Amino acid sequence: MTDSAWIDAALTSARPQAVGALLRYFRNLDTAEEAFQNACLRALKSWPQNGPPRDPAAWLIMVGRNVAIDEVRRNKRQQPLPEDDQAISDLDDAEDEIAERLDGSHYRDDILRLLFICCHKDLPATQQIALALRIVSGLSVKQIARAFLVSEAAMEQRITRAKARVADAKVAFETPGAIERSERLASVAAMIYLIFNEGYSASGDTAEIRSPLCEEAIRLARLLLRLFQSEPEIMGLTALLLVQHARAAARFDADGQVILLEDQDRGLWNQKLISEGLALIDKAMRHRRSGPYQVQAAIAALHARAEKPEDTDWAQIDLLYGALEVMQPSPVVTLNRAVAVSKVRGAEAALELIEPLAPRLANYFHYFGVRGAFLMQLGRNEEARVAFDRAIALANTTAEAAHIRMHIDRLMRDSQQRSVKAK
Repeated sequence: MTDSAWIDAALTSARPQAVGALLRYFRNLDTAEEAFQNACLRALKSWPQNGPPRDPAAWLIMVGRNVAIDEVRRNKRQQPLPEDDQAISDLDDAEDEIAERLDGSHYRDDILRLLFICCHKDLPATQQIALALRIVSGLSVKQIARAFLVSEAAMEQRITRAKARVADAKVAFETPGAIERSERLASVAAMIYLIFNEGYSASGDTAEIRSPLCEEAIRLARLLLRLFQSEPEIMGLTALLLVQHARAAARFDADGQVILLEDQDRGLWNQKLISEGLALIDKAMRHRRSGPYQVQAAIAALHARAEKPEDTDWAQIDLLYGALEVMQPSPVVTLNRAVAVSKVRGAEAALELIEPLAPRLANYFHYFGVRGAFLMQLGRNEEARVAFDRAIALANTTAEAAHIRMHIDRLMRDSQQRSVKAK
């Protein structure tokens, strides 16, 4: 591995802990982030010459803190700290000392504090995601803007507003108690799930650009799992993201068109990610404390375990969606359950299940796409065409619209064939 490669990997891995510790020390997001960036610049200069430190996070925390304090002293025209070379040469003993202090509790608390601040309740979800990707993950504003398909200026403004809200809210930097920590942990998990969905919901023409969001969400979920190794819902969340992302290579064709799950080439699925996810969900279920992420992961696991589409245990998927409806009542959950119902009890039963959802899903693309598919299965082609036309009008991406047009083309072919037979 080249110097630049291992240094980049070390900086990325150490970032959450280092920024978290610097945030605890300075109690200001901008100061902590700037201190870390300055420490990274020194690492790029020092590490290729002196080799990697025993504990990169401890090194970065000590250097970042010293540089920031030095800057404060310079601004106050007080005696500065030693110059770079001397400061770095003094780090050996200091690094050992701070590494000893960074035990498991410090590591856990610092990273949690950082994640909790990014998920502050005063921030809208879009700002939470942007702030976490910038502060915790270290993605550049340009990278985040590209993934969200907005201008750099717009994303910079979004992040700046988020920081300002955190500052105005006078966020407490002390470690939260057990009850508050449990509540805020749910917010962190939701934020990670949203980051993943931002990447996963990309269409064929933007999938490659936004795929890094899925990968970053998985990295954050694994980080959270290291902090809460016995929390089944975090196991479930991580498993869900892994199994879903395992299908990435099979979800679109060469032209960027959507490939439905039952039509995907399962040989393209990433078996390593699936195995990791299946092991996690099995472990989570043994805790017997079921939650929404575990149920969704169990559904994904049933799809992943089926070697062929016809091997899918749709009856079990129907039951799991029923459990999810109880935990998280939502018309979208019921709509997803209807697909399983159609496999188990037929399109008529599925259609009856979703008809009451019409008022709440009147502007939801997938509702009309699913409804059209059920109507087409029942031979109610004119009604199906109306539903598909509505779906196209509501499509969020060109890939979604193209997928629905494929169904309309099929309806037209069937209609023409019936017309020819009638003659």
